[in-house]
Amino acid sequence: MTAFPAVAIQEDTMTITTTTHLNFRGTARQALEFYASVFGGEVTLATYGDFGMPAGVPGADKIVFGKLVSPDGIRLLAYDIPGHDDADAAATAGTTRRENGATLTDRTFFQSLQADSLDELTRYWTALAEGAEIIEPLAASVWSPGFGMLTDRFGVTWVLDVQA
Repeated sequence: MTAFPAVAIQEDTMTITTTTHLNFRGTARQALEFYASVFGGEVTLATYGDFGMPAGVPGADKIVFGKLVSPDGIRLLAYDIPGHDDADAAATAGTTRRENGATLTDRTFFQSLQADSLDELTRYWTALAEGAEIIEPLAASVWSPGFGMLTDRFGVTWVLDVQA
């Protein structure tokens, strides 16, 4: 397993990469496989068992490190929170809804996805919407030819729009 540096320094310039790290309750493998079906790319997985947890111990097959890297530059990290297994029912960290034109939430973050065209965005929207709770349907808005918001079947809230 290779460590992934947070900062790469190259000829007096600094490049910093930020990657969303998602925490799941037993569904990290399924989530990353789903996101790979949406965005393409390669998934890398390592289980707690791969890092020394004895086989047969509950949770040894769960993900301690998971990563998706897509050809379009989408990067996601994920793992299963030790001691939690909610594989049959996605646990969410809060709720989000639209009311009177405002977004009301108690979540600490949304995952933003911006595309260059409405066609490209619609492809991602359609795939992410499978089994999702639609918060704001994908439609033209004042600031974008396409904007929508949903919480996917793994509990991640996505804000999708076409770059203005």
